Amino acid sequence: MKLRILVALTMLSSIAPIAPATAENIQHTQQLLATRQCPNCDLSGAGLVLANLAGANLRGANLSGANLSRANLSGADLSGANLSGTSLFGANLSGANLGGVNLSSADLRSAFLGGANLQSANLTGTQLLGVQGMPDNIGTAEDFYRLGVFEARAGNYRNAIDYYDRALNLKPDLAAVYFARSMSRADLGDFAGATVDAQRAEQLFAAQGNPQGEAMSKELNKAIVARQKPTEPRGGGGDFGSALGSIGSLLLRFLF
Repeated sequence: MKLRILVALTMLSSIAPIAPATAENIQHTQQLLATRQCPNCDLSGAGLVLANLAGANLRGANLSGANLSRANLSGADLSGANLSGTSLFGANLSGANLGGVNLSSADLRSAFLGGANLQSANLTGTQLLGVQGMPDNIGTAEDFYRLGVFEARAGNYRNAIDYYDRALNLKPDLAAVYFARSMSRADLGDFAGATVDAQRAEQLFAAQGNPQGEAMSKELNKAIVARQKPTEPRGGGGDFGSALGSIGSLLLRFLF
């Protein structure tokens, strides 16, 4: 069984609530579609799926709860806009100005952010699974760790490792990140790298006075060894996923 099972169990309590629908200002929506000029407009709850809004002026606009899934917002100016709870699934935001934007609880899954300005943007609770072109100058180590967990949950282990690397570049003593990266490396067949990470996680958990994390890391080390000997019988019946699944939900707690 894949190591990602443990990662999946850590995320069960992290699903954001769905924002309630809001009434749409049809006049402002029509203005935007006709002119692409709608600064400070009330576009809350607007239906703009697949809309071509390249280069649009949406400075300070209220787009909370709007549906901009797969919309083209390349080069758009959204500085200071309210995008809380907005769906931007698969949207093209390349080169967009998102400075100071409120993206709390927004859905940016699979969106493209290459060249976008996200300086001072609020990303609290933002869904970022599969985002492409995530700028390096935003996000905390914890943010990148969570992104890695989401990618690993989806089976995208190489993407997960990239996010874990970025997290560790910011905070090299995050034991949970080494633990999670170890699992992704093992699922890619990099058992040597997985072992190094599991051992580093164990050392850090011990140094930080976290006996649960230390114990989990020891079990992870044993499981990695077992994964390399698939023909040998495993004691106690069960496989790697079931052996660690009962304590998998604790992983996120180790970060804080």
